[in-house]
Amino acid sequence: MDTTVTDHLLSTTRAVRKRLDLDRPVEPSVILECVRLAMQAPTGSNRQGWRWVVVTDPAKRAELARLYAEGGAEYLRSAAERTSDLQTRRVHDSALYLTEVLGRVPVHVVACVEGRADGTTNARAASLYASIIPATWSFMLALRSRGLGSVWTTLHLSREKEAAALLGIPDTVTQVALLPVAYTTGGDFHPASRPPAETVTYWDSWGATL
Repeated sequence: MDTTVTDHLLSTTRAVRKRLDLDRPVEPSVILECVRLAMQAPTGSNRQGWRWVVVTDPAKRAELARLYAEGGAEYLRSAAERTSDLQTRRVHDSALYLTEVLGRVPVHVVACVEGRADGTTNARAASLYASIIPATWSFMLALRSRGLGSVWTTLHLSREKEAAALLGIPDTVTQVALLPVAYTTGGDFHPASRPPAETVTYWDSWGATL
């Protein structure tokens, strides 16, 4: 395995908002290719309960965008104004931009998993989410390798019931993320600034370093 290629993919799969191509169509076949790869991810107890709702209908995308903006636009504005860290402010500004254009993004993918974690233990909730989160990240990596971008968003979940009604999602199913999907514009992406791994890695007990 060429780790140069895989390391580049893993270190440059960014949260893409401002560089989504709002005008270029996305072929259904590409979405299905990425879903097939995502389905190779491990799932809790091999339940394979991931489900993907692909939204291309303009009216439904517009409604999802409205729910998304209602769920977080005001929070993002306030957060951008409060933070003094420039990188964090850019992230909030970028997220706020997405609330303005989300309805124009050609494909919305709602990642779901069969089952609910309402009122359950942390162990059971972790098992449920572990059955969809790895697959969703694999889906995003597959998009990246094909020249498409996305971003993991959750703001619409404050309006989860309305989104479920819009898309016909049963109340026995959990929505985990709304992924705006489009081809990307501009050049390549680069690794983000992160602290050294040694500063966030503990050995044998919390806070213990090498």
